[in-house]
Formats: sequence, structure tokens, C-alpha cells
Amino acid sequence: MENTPAESLDTPATPAPAAVEEKPKNEWKELGVFLVKLALIVFIVRSFIFSPFSIPSESMMPRLLVGDYLFITKWNYGYSRHSLPWSVPLIPGRIFAGTPTRGDVVVFKAPGHDGEDWIKRVIGLPGDSIQMVNGQLMLNGKAIPKQRIGDLELPITPNVHECPTLFQAVDAKGNPVCKMPQFRETLPNGKSYNVLDQGLTPQDNTEVYHVPAGHVFLMGDNRDNSTDSRFSQPPEGQGISYVPMENIEGKAVLSFWSTDGSAAWLLPWTWFTAARWSRMGEGF
Repeated sequence: MENTPAESLDTPATPAPAAVEEKPKNEWKELGVFLVKLALIVFIVRSFIFSPFSIPSESMMPRLLVGDYLFITKWNYGYSRHSLPWSVPLIPGRIFAGTPTRGDVVVFKAPGHDGEDWIKRVIGLPGDSIQMVNGQLMLNGKAIPKQRIGDLELPITPNVHECPTLFQAVDAKGNPVCKMPQFRETLPNGKSYNVLDQGLTPQDNTEVYHVPAGHVFLMGDNRDNSTDSRFSQPPEGQGISYVPMENIEGKAVLSFWSTDGSAAWLLPWTWFTAARWSRMGEGF
């Protein structure tokens, strides 16, 4: 009897599903999205938290020198359109408003100077009267204590733009320095700071200034080399007169870098030899 071949019990193999082809990623699109997010973060941080600022002039010597870099905080006095980059008009008026303290060092949009950022010290608040008499600062009719201290001795480097011949000297090592008379002023709230005063100049005797509501009176610490609230705005003068509080961008809080100007971009080692290390990390 012949054996009947057994039927195969194997089932046909199920064909594997076709591989799903991945769509190529648009790398340029992803880069664009990343850059937009980064720009938004930078915009928010610079507008509402803190922002860097560099010193372009000698009006705030001795506390600030040309070549100093510092951070300002943005929340201290509230926000206005001037808090935003390029003064974008997204904030009406002034929100979360706060009043500066006498002695604060502030960065602001200089009235009458095409949106330039300036830095000065707050001397007068709304309702105050300010006057200079023979180089003596008068606040509300009372003389601000002014004590003679040791001369400022500043090495003459490319970032020292002006040193009158009268104050040019050499230090113990024979290096050229600028030696300028230095004084210590103390405001009624106890805030003290150093100022430079070369002697009697036209701006050492002024009229009485009455600070209007919503404004501050600002001065540079380099009293004979600062165009500030003692001078009218353009076109009558080159100063800033009374500065609206909404023009204030922030409060100076920390110096994070300083260079004497002798560095060359193509010579990286000079970036370190030009650094003024002792000025870094100073608060206000």
C-alpha cells in the first residue's frame, strides 16, 4: 500500500511590511526656528532683566573709565519703550514705575541726542533744587559734604582720551600717568562716591535748578568734563537738562570687563595684557 505524502502543514510566510520612508528633515528650517527662538530670548533678557553697556567717554571718571564694560539691571525703575532694544514703541508710558535713589548710576536715552545711550549719576529727584556754587554741590539749599582725598593716578593708555598738561606726571616706575584732584562726596542718604574737580570752571557756578515732577537731575562724576543736566538740550546747548524717568533704561550694578585700549584684535595675547583686572567685579 503506497504511502500518501502528507500535506505540508507550513503556512506561507507573511510578507514583511514595506519600510516607511522617512522624509528628509529641512535643516535650514530648523536652523531658522532656532535662531528665532534665540533672538526672542535675547530680546526678553535685554529688555526686562539685564543688559551690557560699554563706557565711551570720561564723564564718569573716576568710577568709570573708557573701556569699562558693565551690566545694568532693567527692573529697578519700571519699564517703558526705552527699556526695549531700539526703543520699540510696544510699552505705553511707564509700567511698574519706581523712583531712583540719589546716588544711583543709571543708563538712559539722552533727550535731544537722537536716541544715544548715556550714563550719569542721579543727584536730584522731583521737587529738589540743585545748584553749583564755586564747585560745591548744593542740594535743597544745603552743601553736600565734599572731602579732599588722594589724587587719582591713572596710567596714560590709548583709552585715556584727555589729560590736561597740568595733570600729566610719571609714577614711581617712570611710566606716564594722569594725576587729577579727587574728592569724596556724601549725599544725605549716606551714598558716597568720588568725583574729579580740576578747579573753577564755568559749570562750577550755576543757576538754581528745580527738578520737575516725573524727571531726575543727572550729573557726571568728572565734574569739569561732563555734559549733563547742568546744560540745556540741543539746539540751545549740548546737555540733557531734566531727564524724564521713562528715559531711564536701567541701573548700573557690576563692572565685568575693562581694557586700557592697547590690545590688537589679531594678537590674542594682548587681550590679556591690556585688561585692567583690578576693575572687574566692582559693584556700584
